[in-house]
Amino acid sequence: MSPRAVKALRTLALLAALFAFCVVMFGAFVRLSNAGLSCPDWPTCYGKVTWPGHAHDIAQANEAFPDRPYEDSKAWREQVHRFLAGSLGVMVLAIALIAAWRRKTAVVAVVAASVFAAFGVVLYMRGAYAVSSVLSALAIALPLIAATRLDRPGAWRVGIAALAVIIFQAMLGMWTVTLLVKPIVVTAHLLGGLATFALLAWAALRWWGVGARDERFAALRVPVTVGIVVLVCQITLGGWTSTNYAALACGTDFPKCLGQWWPETDFHEAFILWRGIGVNYEGGVLDMAARSAIQMAHRIGAGITFIYLAWLSHKLARAGLRKVGIAVAVVLVTQVLLGIGNVHLGLPLPMATAHNGVAALLLFTLLAALASTQRLPSETP
Repeated sequence: MSPRAVKALRTLALLAALFAFCVVMFGAFVRLSNAGLSCPDWPTCYGKVTWPGHAHDIAQANEAFPDRPYEDSKAWREQVHRFLAGSLGVMVLAIALIAAWRRKTAVVAVVAASVFAAFGVVLYMRGAYAVSSVLSALAIALPLIAATRLDRPGAWRVGIAALAVIIFQAMLGMWTVTLLVKPIVVTAHLLGGLATFALLAWAALRWWGVGARDERFAALRVPVTVGIVVLVCQITLGGWTSTNYAALACGTDFPKCLGQWWPETDFHEAFILWRGIGVNYEGGVLDMAARSAIQMAHRIGAGITFIYLAWLSHKLARAGLRKVGIAVAVVLVTQVLLGIGNVHLGLPLPMATAHNGVAALLLFTLLAALASTQRLPSETP
């Protein structure tokens, strides 16, 4: 690969990771401002590429969707989020093509996946849902197969696999609308966004030379990996809390909940993942006992996550990865303070959005820690 192509790939990977972080933040802003159903159709918004702007367009929108009156203050947020996600998809496609460039079969798989995904969207808009689903499944499978068969270092495979993840993420975005913000789908959509960011961040870290020259930090890989798993579980709990509108189930009390150390809870009802189709979940459908159970589970998970990651940051610093250890500690404390502040202040939108963003940053610090424990491959852009 020529020096110019190497520089382009590294720069594009870094920009894509930064852009993915922005998309995750904006997606959280859309969800937390209750704008997830502000465009009742997909991928258009009330039949428009952008959103209705003139009086007659708004009247037509309200007539076409009488159960979902047009709200300009929300519709633009949802559609702008879709534009940002689509732009990120183009960047990921470019990265996948460059990463696959030396392997003809991998290039064919990437191109075919993008074509299948595009036709899948068109067919979905025309009502051919079965064929659209098949094409979308192929679009997801092809990059994954190409990535596993690629005989190059891990970052190259990750660059191709990210295309499959973002195509699946687009499908989750569609289901978020069509299934009326079903909590399991919206939570998966949040995790898909973070997975996209994580894959791009990992590729960028490795392509920019973050890694070890020897095996002196090898013993840290397992505890860092465990830390990532613990954090992802806690992020999942946070997503479940948000999508079930349980963030303020304890009112503004902390560490107590509704004035009690352990309020009435219903964990069985709280963690039913699938409740059927056709129910509008906007605003939540659970009673207070179930929401309190979700909130208490999130708090317990936060305590476990804090203890483990605080220990891990100390271990990293003691082992010689001082900067990474300090970064984990600083971001971890910031995240905990934001969580407590969200409760005490009644979930202000800027702080709630920042809580999502700092979760992504905490995941990035752990990825940087993991990269720092792994030997760099001989073939690096």
